[in-house]
Amino acid sequence: MPLSWNEIKDRALAFSREWQHAESEDADAKSFWDAFFNIFGVSRRRVASFERKVKKLDGRDGFIDLLWKGVVLIEHKSRGKDLDRAYQQARGYFPGLKDNELPRYIIVSDFARFRIHDLETDEAFEFALQELHREVKRFAFLAGYQTHVYQDQDPVNIRAAEKMGRLYDQLKAIGYPNHALQVYLVRLLFCLFAEDTGIFERSLFTDYIRERTAEDGSDLAAKLDELFQVLNKPTPARLKNLDEQLNQFPYINGKLFTERIDTAAFDSKMRDALLDCCALDWSPISPAIFGALFQSIMDSTARRNLGAHYTSEKNIQKLIHPLFLDELRAEFEKIKTNKNKLFEFHKKLRSLTFFDPACGCGNFLVITYRELRLLELDVLRAARTSGQLSLDVHGLIQIDVDQFYGIEIEEFPAQIAQVALWLIDHQMNLKVSEEFGLYFARIPLKASANIVHGNALTLDWDSVLPRQRCSHVLGNPPFVGAKYMNDAQRSDTQAVFDGIPSAGLLDFVAAWYVKAARYIALPANGARAIRCAFVSTNSICQGEQVGVLWGWMLQQGIKIHFAHRTFSWRNEARGVAAVHCIIVGFGLQDEPNKTLYDYEDIKGEPHAVAAANINPYLVDASDVVLARRGKPICDVPTIAFGNQPIDGGHLLMTPSEADELRRETPELQPYVRLFLGAEEFINGGERYCLWLKDCPPSVFRKSKLVLDRLNSVRKFRLESKRPATRKLAEVPSTFAFVSHIEAPYIVVPSVSSERRQFVPIGFSSPEMVVSNLCLAVYDATLFHFGILSSTMHNAWVRAVCGRLKSDFRYSAAIVYNNFPWPDAPSDKQRSAIETAAQAVLEARAQFANASLADLYDPLTMPPPLLKAHQALDKCVDAAYGKTKFGSDAERVAFLFERYQALATA
Repeated sequence: MPLSWNEIKDRALAFSREWQHAESEDADAKSFWDAFFNIFGVSRRRVASFERKVKKLDGRDGFIDLLWKGVVLIEHKSRGKDLDRAYQQARGYFPGLKDNELPRYIIVSDFARFRIHDLETDEAFEFALQELHREVKRFAFLAGYQTHVYQDQDPVNIRAAEKMGRLYDQLKAIGYPNHALQVYLVRLLFCLFAEDTGIFERSLFTDYIRERTAEDGSDLAAKLDELFQVLNKPTPARLKNLDEQLNQFPYINGKLFTERIDTAAFDSKMRDALLDCCALDWSPISPAIFGALFQSIMDSTARRNLGAHYTSEKNIQKLIHPLFLDELRAEFEKIKTNKNKLFEFHKKLRSLTFFDPACGCGNFLVITYRELRLLELDVLRAARTSGQLSLDVHGLIQIDVDQFYGIEIEEFPAQIAQVALWLIDHQMNLKVSEEFGLYFARIPLKASANIVHGNALTLDWDSVLPRQRCSHVLGNPPFVGAKYMNDAQRSDTQAVFDGIPSAGLLDFVAAWYVKAARYIALPANGARAIRCAFVSTNSICQGEQVGVLWGWMLQQGIKIHFAHRTFSWRNEARGVAAVHCIIVGFGLQDEPNKTLYDYEDIKGEPHAVAAANINPYLVDASDVVLARRGKPICDVPTIAFGNQPIDGGHLLMTPSEADELRRETPELQPYVRLFLGAEEFINGGERYCLWLKDCPPSVFRKSKLVLDRLNSVRKFRLESKRPATRKLAEVPSTFAFVSHIEAPYIVVPSVSSERRQFVPIGFSSPEMVVSNLCLAVYDATLFHFGILSSTMHNAWVRAVCGRLKSDFRYSAAIVYNNFPWPDAPSDKQRSAIETAAQAVLEARAQFANASLADLYDPLTMPPPLLKAHQALDKCVDAAYGKTKFGSDAERVAFLFERYQALATA
């Protein structure tokens, strides 16, 4: 057990007095450092050695004054010597050290002065011997009190996971059973962490392996089994003649060492791998990050990109702050000087419960627990200031891991989550110990988190945490698109979605929303007002899924309390792919203060905007969902899907292939047409198609090239599994779906980059055939082009369209057919819009060699075109009866009001 800080400070003061006159390195250095380690209750002989011989870079032998492998290297000089030179001498030993021996800290001293260099943070501090008692916390790593600033991609976490990975590979290679292997690694993780954080005496676990097991590893497994049994047994129940070294290990409890598992087997290399793990300082690992890294060692593919599978703390904070933490912090600030209210607030913190029904390795729970303990620490500080804090810190810490619940479908992550919460608990206990100068630890473990290994979609959540006791549901459920679910996932969601029409459109993550809504529904005997928040793919708040999921959710009385609009959910780890996500906070109660977090740059920081109401499209507007409409809600031209060949590519041609066909059969010239997909329309380029719709058979029968292509189309369609496609083989000369008419039309690409302020649309001549990757508005005029090109319409698109990744996915049934057009604009207003729309086309024409992608890229959009669009916006806004909108949010709120009026009518 580490000494309390109060005792450490007293010992530091006595040390300074004892050694204030020491001068000679040769005479006193070793005794000086033995006494220094004793300040922290650490036996120098157990952890560090003097005069370690190493080969320096120049090939000569060097002798390190004192080395604690992997932790600290000390170079000592006689009083008055140059400490800069001593530091350079210390760095000169590094080439002769193994990777696992390289220290995090270098300490140089001349008796009168100490200088400590932290090689991880690249910071250095120097102070005099007589100031040691005031600066002694800089040596917290010696006492087992080390604190750490966690980073998402922290080398210490990566190194730790890689070392455990090597041991895992070796145990797996000998055929050690998978379940036992998982339990074994979790236990070893705990022991490694325990000896570096004061749960065990310093180096107790390492010494037990090094001193009590054979170098060939033959007895290591048996010795570890014996240790695990001891860790599971209270001291009074242990054998009276138990080995003295084993008896120094404390009773752990928590059921961590209860299960009897198969005995493993080790050889010399495996023993070395475990000692290699022991040489690393495990105190600074982040339980939130390391848990997922630890899981990834079980997958050799994932291990190549260690760090690609954890959720960054920054993203977790985006959820927990608006869900509960901001409110608790605000309440604390109001009552922190009121003794009675402070006491009640502390009791309230102990009463809160948190439930993650897709908890993985527990990173959401771990960060939540840490933040709650930090808040509790502020409560204790406030109580101390008011004079009501007793000296017995053990009775003051109320919050514990048993307030946390989770479900995880895989066994190993569930075990990691359980241990990760114990690890963060101990790290927070060390923080309390540092604050109040009294050592505080919860050993033996009495409380444990409630992590259930099971399927969250088939389990009754009430059986894990009765809803009457639940405060918050949170987490990051798995992302799988509706079309990509496997049979088991589809079966699970069908049961959850029972009674919800068109639920086959919903993504996998939507099942957690539905389960949560049913879970928080108030039972007859009442329950807490449970708040929920999930990270999700943005698809559930866009396009068709909104009507299906949120139509049902709104019927259950669900209200959205806060939301992060689309942002890039990414980690800094190498090889990790970005996912475009949202966060939605919701519950049955209607919160008065709602907040939308918007992102101008989806990879950047959000800005918070107060909202009167947050609807399912995550905009400040009334709670409406857009129905799938077969025709426009307003009296405007219909929009149609482009023409779809379903031909295996045989009706389509490159420019050279089109030229070859026209040379072979000149009569086919009118039937070889430009084929316009979204790619060609936006980025330029040419593609052609055989458009034989009105071509006499006598003409195309002359062409061998055409007949070969039609044969290939017929064969492709006959080989299809889809009956309707096989039926089309009867007419291989015809596109599968035809909407084309011989008249000008407006082209709307179905997918467009989210970077663009405007979805590029344009007129096309009747000679061009538009593909099914675009939509076509036939019988359209300049007026219609002007409205569809306006910021008003584009704001609507951004709010309600579906997404492909983060790109806009324009649809007829949701976007166009539900769009509220201006209500009976005057002839003057229509004329103004037509004139402004023509000006947009003329501005484009000034840059004839530029593609629409060039013209509408925010970085390259020509000023004349931008100016033309701004003029168009003024005319369109006037037609809606408005002179100015402050933001897209205002426009969308206005359009939803107009939509509601139209839908009601």
